[in-house]
Amino acid sequence: TITASETNVPIIFVSARTGEMDQVMAIENGGDDFITKPFHLDVLLAKVKGVLRRTYGEYAANGGGNGEELIVQGLTLHRAKNTLEWSGKRVDLTKNEALLVACLMERIGYIVSRETLLETLWDDVDFVDDNTLTVNVTRVRKKMEEIGIAKAIETVRGQGYRMSATWVNE
Repeated sequence: TITASETNVPIIFVSARTGEMDQVMAIENGGDDFITKPFHLDVLLAKVKGVLRRTYGEYAANGGGNGEELIVQGLTLHRAKNTLEWSGKRVDLTKNEALLVACLMERIGYIVSRETLLETLWDDVDFVDDNTLTVNVTRVRKKMEEIGIAKAIETVRGQGYRMSATWVNE
């Protein structure tokens, strides 16, 4: 028998038991989420996608659906081409810039920690200079300005970065 401490595979408990203690025990024993029967298929699918996104990050986003494009409020990231497009304007991105934009777009409106971004961009974060992330964010900001989007990526001091859909009202 494999326990939650021996694997990174996400675990979702599906049960007819509705008690709060049942849910607490499931989560404390290694579960990532808990859903009670009966349930709607859409709810289950959303929970599965959420757990996969939290567990595998970028890999989960490419696994479902088309995966080639990420679209938020008209801003389109073409993953296969590493391009960002808005309002008929397009800019080329490096691989890391595209990963950075994808990570922020997938969590738009939320703070994404520097650690999360470092882990998304580089396999071995122990050897990456913290300033390297700052340089990449600066480059992405400049490229977004080239297509007419200013101040979309906000630095949240001591926490990380947040992308806001500033381009919607422009």
